[in-house]
Amino acid sequence: MYRLICLLIGYAIGCIQTAFIIGKICKTDLSKKGSGNLGTTNALRVLGFKAGLITFLCDILKGVVSFIVAQLLFPDMGIFAGIYACAGTILGHDFPFYLHFKGGKGIAATIGMVFCIGFTQSLPLLLISFVIGIAAVAASKYISLGSMLFSISIPICSFVFGLPLEVSILTSALAILALWQHRANIGRLLAGNENKFSFTKKVS
Repeated sequence: MYRLICLLIGYAIGCIQTAFIIGKICKTDLSKKGSGNLGTTNALRVLGFKAGLITFLCDILKGVVSFIVAQLLFPDMGIFAGIYACAGTILGHDFPFYLHFKGGKGIAATIGMVFCIGFTQSLPLLLISFVIGIAAVAASKYISLGSMLFSISIPICSFVFGLPLEVSILTSALAILALWQHRANIGRLLAGNENKFSFTKKVS
């Protein structure tokens, strides 16, 4: 029962759509600009570095807050309460009910989850997954590629470093979701026309 409660708490927090809010403040509907994705990359490309950074940090914070709230509510459940809350946050971020279930891709919220796992359970998981993601972006200039490799590395590191099997299973499901959310990016990567990372503001 606590798993469902944590998922619902996380979903409610995840539905606080930072990119949508920042866009409205800037008099821009990000769901209709750029890629239409309500996440950091689209905010960065359409609204510029400052808006992208605020979106990124706030979405990371959503994952951290949901983890902490769940752990405080269910202190006897170990890491599981926090992980399920973070999973709910990612679902809320990706599929906000009031925006016709069209949100972002959940990577920043996943980063928040990994911060919490790293500082409570496994620092090597945090370090290795971050290095993989950042190195992939630095080498290829594709944020999507780094995001996907980062997501995939989490369940692998979870298993290798001996976290409970349920954590590995849940993070594997989240990695599959991340790949599904990036399916258009995968197609563009294979076709060789994926957008490379740039701080340049592009409105389309």
